[in-house]
Amino acid sequence: MAPSPRTRRTHERLQTAALALFERQGYTATTVTQIADAAGVTPMTYFRHFPTKDAVVVTDPFDPLIAEAVIAQPRELAPFERVRRGLLTALDDVAPDADDVARRRVAVVAAEPSLRPAVVAATAATETAIVERLVADGTPALDAAVAAAACLAACTAALLAPAHDTTAPGSLHARVIRALAVLRPTDTLGATS
Repeated sequence: MAPSPRTRRTHERLQTAALALFERQGYTATTVTQIADAAGVTPMTYFRHFPTKDAVVVTDPFDPLIAEAVIAQPRELAPFERVRRGLLTALDDVAPDADDVARRRVAVVAAEPSLRPAVVAATAATETAIVERLVADGTPALDAAVAAAACLAACTAALLAPAHDTTAPGSLHARVIRALAVLRPTDTLGATS
């Protein structure tokens, strides 16, 4: 069931307040109480939306879309290609203004090494969702796990690429597309298909 408009607005207010505070005073120096106050809610309301402080940064609302986009790819494709194409499809469904919020979230994560375990856990949850859907659709478990892990690792590498990397495209959307293009199958002559 989709969240109500009121729930979505509160969720967005909390995330906006958290990002502003993290950017201004740093992740470690910011408390959940400060985030709740800035969003005009109680800490209890914060915890109804995000179970932990790090969840406001690493929780991705697109995870359910990713698993659905992967499973919607043609069954005759190899599992790896289903995941790769599914990620590209899910990325196309992300609203352009979401890239700015995602960019800010990624900048906070990149600046705060203590958030890496939360990123790993969030990625593992996405991976599990993809693997479960592929296995339910008849893909061997190992094939599904390798395909999901490889594609998600490429996306994570692209998102966390150093800001000073002048070879990486500017927008996060473009970075992920490039990472998934690197994984594109090639024929024996090296041409991409």
